[in-house]
Amino acid sequence: MMSGCAQPSIRSFIVSRLSWAVLAATLAVGAALAPHRGLAEPRLAEGTRIEVVATDVPRPAQLALTASGRLVVLSHGWRGDAAAEIFWLDPAAGVPINAALVPRVVIPFAEGPRKNALGSLAVHPKTDDLFLGEENGNRIYRFGADKRLVPVVVGLNHLLGGSSFAIDAFGRLAVLDYASFESQLRSEAPPPPSLAWLATEDYQGPLVFRVDPDAGIPLPRRLELVPPIFPRPPMRKVVGEPLNKFIAVVARGAGELTLLTSIGEVFVLSTDGLLRRVTRLPSGHFNRTSMAVAPDGSVYVSAGFHIREVYRVSPAGAVTSVASGLGDPQGIAVDPSGALYIAETALHRIIRLK
Repeated sequence: MMSGCAQPSIRSFIVSRLSWAVLAATLAVGAALAPHRGLAEPRLAEGTRIEVVATDVPRPAQLALTASGRLVVLSHGWRGDAAAEIFWLDPAAGVPINAALVPRVVIPFAEGPRKNALGSLAVHPKTDDLFLGEENGNRIYRFGADKRLVPVVVGLNHLLGGSSFAIDAFGRLAVLDYASFESQLRSEAPPPPSLAWLATEDYQGPLVFRVDPDAGIPLPRRLELVPPIFPRPPMRKVVGEPLNKFIAVVARGAGELTLLTSIGEVFVLSTDGLLRRVTRLPSGHFNRTSMAVAPDGSVYVSAGFHIREVYRVSPAGAVTSVASGLGDPQGIAVDPSGALYIAETALHRIIRLK
């Protein structure tokens, strides 16, 4: 009798163990898919379609398109144990692309105390060389066919991630920085002649520099020795001053720049140094914000983790929402047909909006 009673108990114990194993496996799969399930489907503007271009991209941060149409992805990797991982994808091939099966270049952290991750990306329009900026650092590097990082710009006070620098059709870099009393205190020497007038004007506010890495001038260029293109002497008053920090820039037209401030104001900086306010985006906390220009002159703003939305700013300054409820939209790029590529960092994927 006892043996007859024991047998079902053993079977129950085995079934119970199996059930817990199945449950644990199910929970593990559910945890892995949690970022996907926790977010509702994006809300798109009328007539817009969404397509997944690439999956299994480990924390994609920035995007850029080469002249040949390849999509360059700057990734922070699964484990964060390298300064960056770079992917080159062909969006014209069969999609979605499984990025786990695609070769990549891993850029290790620098030796010594400098452990800055790379958080900004631009592609040279003629050579397809990459320009990579340190997030929360002060250097911009060139990454060419020889797969070496060469410093191009040093001396920034604080380089943000996202579109904190941009490259124009002539291959010139537009770089954002900020002058403040604190940054002057950190300086080891008085301002050089190119910036001395800022000190006499007691200027505190955004700075915009333009650097031509192909000008034949020895590199790296030290920004404290480069006169800014904004502001320029004599100081011009701007409606709405004091200006907030510029956090994103994109090149447009024949040398004009579109700029975004930390509170969502959109400005255009003309070639003669005049700053014109265009519009303001809906209020929110803009973080790792990226911008791109469409063929029709519109500017798209990928607003980051806190806002989870992509806006379109028309040439006339009208603001519309292209997509909302996205999974941490960061990098953004626009191809010649006007299709949008967006890095959904939280979902480890690249989407395309048409």
